[in-house]
Amino acid sequence: MKHILAIAGLIAVSACADNGEVYRSYSEAGSLTDNGTFGDANMNNHLVMTREDGFAISLANRFAEEVPSTINFAFDSAALDADAQRILRQQADWIRQFPEVRFRVYGHTDLVGSAAYNKQLGLRRAQAAVAFLTSQGISRTRLEAVASFGATQPVVQTRDRERRNRRTVTEVSGFVKSNPIIMDGKYAEVVYREYVASAVPASTLIIVTDGTETSAQ
Repeated sequence: MKHILAIAGLIAVSACADNGEVYRSYSEAGSLTDNGTFGDANMNNHLVMTREDGFAISLANRFAEEVPSTINFAFDSAALDADAQRILRQQADWIRQFPEVRFRVYGHTDLVGSAAYNKQLGLRRAQAAVAFLTSQGISRTRLEAVASFGATQPVVQTRDRERRNRRTVTEVSGFVKSNPIIMDGKYAEVVYREYVASAVPASTLIIVTDGTETSAQ
């Protein structure tokens, strides 16, 4: 009877989800939660109160779509390899376009080692990523290496060494000032830049009638 109830409960949990997704018991741990949006609940509360939520969400979505947000590390290391540096340069190029936006870098580890050691290691990884972004010309005041999540949010649930768990994730965290509209002209500069980039030159149609040229826009 106990086995029957356990199986029934597992089926119920596996088949139901508020957002319509199917939660399967064999899915990678964290695959539905650690997708680059950790901390959105608290961040969203703050942004709603300061009326920045629309801007921040839009930019966060753009960042996640246009550049890789995650880099990985060797075992028990906070050193940035060539691939990590390449991704961070891409992040820096994107961040440089938006001087009004702040970012957080979250550090993670795999499940090997003690919780205390992993927390410090994850933080060192976040700090290494922030230091590299700073070396690319991003102001340190716009970057925050937050307290590490250590091994509490693995992408893959395994006690063995797992590179995908050894990572940092960069996310949009808000704006430089409480009101994104008033930023010493920086926000106006961004709006103008986006306006120029989206502008399409008007085409000109040349009409020749009896040897006389006229133009129409």
